[in-house]
Amino acid sequence: MTVDRPTIHTADWVVPVSCPPLKNGGIVLIEKTIAAVGEAARLQQLYPGAQIKDHPQSLLTPALVNGHIHLELSHLQALTKTSPVTSFTGWITDLLALRDELGADGESVRSVAQETAITQYRLGVEVIVDVGNTMIGHNLLEIFPGTLLPFKEYLGLAASTFEKTHHRLQQEPASVRCSAHAPYSTHPRLLQRIKARANELGHIFPIHVAEPVAEGEMIREGRGEMVDFIRQRGFWDHSFQPRGQGGSINYLYDLGVLDEQTLCVHSIHVSDEEMHIFAGQGVKICLCPGSNQFLHTGTAPLPRYLDHGILPALGTDSLASNPALSLWREMRILAQTFPEVEHAALFRMATLGGAEAVGMARYFGSLEPGKSGNVLKIPLREELTTAEQVYHHLVQKGEEVPPQRLIQ
Repeated sequence: MTVDRPTIHTADWVVPVSCPPLKNGGIVLIEKTIAAVGEAARLQQLYPGAQIKDHPQSLLTPALVNGHIHLELSHLQALTKTSPVTSFTGWITDLLALRDELGADGESVRSVAQETAITQYRLGVEVIVDVGNTMIGHNLLEIFPGTLLPFKEYLGLAASTFEKTHHRLQQEPASVRCSAHAPYSTHPRLLQRIKARANELGHIFPIHVAEPVAEGEMIREGRGEMVDFIRQRGFWDHSFQPRGQGGSINYLYDLGVLDEQTLCVHSIHVSDEEMHIFAGQGVKICLCPGSNQFLHTGTAPLPRYLDHGILPALGTDSLASNPALSLWREMRILAQTFPEVEHAALFRMATLGGAEAVGMARYFGSLEPGKSGNVLKIPLREELTTAEQVYHHLVQKGEEVPPQRLIQ
């Protein structure tokens, strides 16, 4: 068996993420896997027979990880082009109506979903966590050039539908990852069964949490905008028991579904007590600031997460709730919202934070020996002299020129 000749890729800066940026750095690739990372001159000494490929005026970084997207909703992008959102449940109503009009599946729906996935890859995303009610995401597995993790989403709050929904869950092949929609839409026993199945199969457990304020109101008091909406839809059967106190995270903690394999998406409205629960249980968080901004659901407390030692992932959500699906844009939104947060932390969220959150840090998220050689090449139009300038450029200007890939 022959082994490919090592290739040393050199650049103005190499950004491993797991350690500070390396000026005049290099990456050794052997058979599409990283063998070494370091100063270019040192790597050439260690690998004297290696092929050298220089990338002048460029940065080399890990590819990005999109921790949350709904590819199957891509054909509903008109929702972000029309009138502004007046309420969260009003937006859900509009989404359901447009989906009924255009269809939830079909050739045109799949085509737009595929286009969205390919666009993500072109923007430098290597790993996507896709959540949907159809099998559209699963059907894109062989088409997406990177790593696609599709999840089939379950919901159903009424006690009368639990047994039927649970039976469907039990019939799912082990190869199908399943997730729960949200605390406000999913029966507590169904939440527990989906989580138990994920644990048995070694899957992560994504769930929308603490996105609208109305979710907490429903959990505490059993009333409010969300309850009114569910009642209007005909799914409120009074089986849900309000807690009288606490929020969404307290609720999920008491159900026993929060651990290091749980991925709580959005997580905007979080009390100090709940923040401690997240940290203590090792729960993974995925923020979607662009979607939150469009839907006016609030701003996730990023500085508090970082203060508690939690590095969130980043997600784009869908074209039905976000005008532009770009992790680079998500980083810029956070930089504008939280100028006190270092750019290094924001880029780390889009790479290593995402890989850790979705259980793929063994392969992606940073430039380290043994990890994937799917490395991004970010063209530079200016000279950078410090690590902070490097991260500032990545966050603020990372997509000015489309990123390229070392491995095509």
